Amino acid sequence: MNNAAATTVSTRAGGQNVQSIWRTPEISGRWWPVFLRNLLVWRKLAIPSLVGNIAEPLMWLVAFGYGMGALVGKVKVDGVEVPYILFLASGSICMSAMNAASFEALYSAFSRMHVQKTWDGIMNAPVNLDNIVLAEMLWAAFKSLFTVTAILGVMLALGISYSPKLLIAWPVLLGVGITFSCVALIFNALAKGYDFFTYYFTLFLTPMMFLSGIFFPLEQLPPVVRTISQWLPLTNAVALVRPLFMDQWPVNWLRPLLVLTVFAVGGFWIALALTRKRFRG
Repeated sequence: MNNAAATTVSTRAGGQNVQSIWRTPEISGRWWPVFLRNLLVWRKLAIPSLVGNIAEPLMWLVAFGYGMGALVGKVKVDGVEVPYILFLASGSICMSAMNAASFEALYSAFSRMHVQKTWDGIMNAPVNLDNIVLAEMLWAAFKSLFTVTAILGVMLALGISYSPKLLIAWPVLLGVGITFSCVALIFNALAKGYDFFTYYFTLFLTPMMFLSGIFFPLEQLPPVVRTISQWLPLTNAVALVRPLFMDQWPVNWLRPLLVLTVFAVGGFWIALALTRKRFRG
C-alpha cells in the first residue's frame, strides 16, 4: 500500500471520495495568519485578560501559601525540606498553565468555531481546518505562557524562589500549556454548548488539581490513588517544574516528559479527527 492509500482511506458516499478523519495532519505555514488574527483581537483586551488569569492563582498562593503555610511550616520533597509556600508555588504555577490553556481552548475556541462562525469564514480563504486547529492549540498555549510569565514575575517579586533554573521552567510550562490545550480541544470538538465544558472541569481538571501533588505531597495519598496519579499530565508537569523552583534538576525527567508528550500528540490527533468529523457533518 502506497503512502497516499495508507494515509487516506476513502469510501464512496454519494459518488464522492470521503477522506478518513484519522489521516495524517495536513499542516502548512498557513496556521500563522490564524494565530496572528487571534493575537490582534486579544491585544485590545490584554490587560483585563491578564488580571482575570492571574487573580485566582495569586489568591490561592496568598491564602494557602501564607495562611496555611504558617501552620504547616515546611514540607519534605525527595528528602529535602522546603517552605510550604515554595512547595505550593511550584505546583500552582503548573495548575495556572493548565487552567489558562484549557479555558482558551474550550470557551474561546468554541466561540470562534460554533457561535461566531469565525472558522467557517477563515476556511473561505486558502486555509484548511487542520491549520486552524493547530493555530488554536498554539494560541491557547501562548495564552497560558503569558499567564504563567506574569505569575512568575510576582513570585520573583515576593522572593519565593530566585533559582536561575526558572529559565528552564519557562519552556517546560509552555509544554504544559500545549499538552492541556490539545486535550481541551477534544472536548471543544464534542461540545454542543458551553454547559458541556462543566463536565470537563468538574470531572477531570478539578480532581486532578487535588491528586497531582500541588497542595500536599503525593505520599499522603492511598497507594491505589497514588498509582493513578502518577499517570496524570498535571502530576508529571509538577514533577518537572518543582525541582527547578528548588534550584535542582529533575532526577527522573524522561518519564514525565514522555507522559506529557503522549498526552499532547495523542490529544491533538484525536481533537483534529473529531473536529474534522464535526465539520464534515
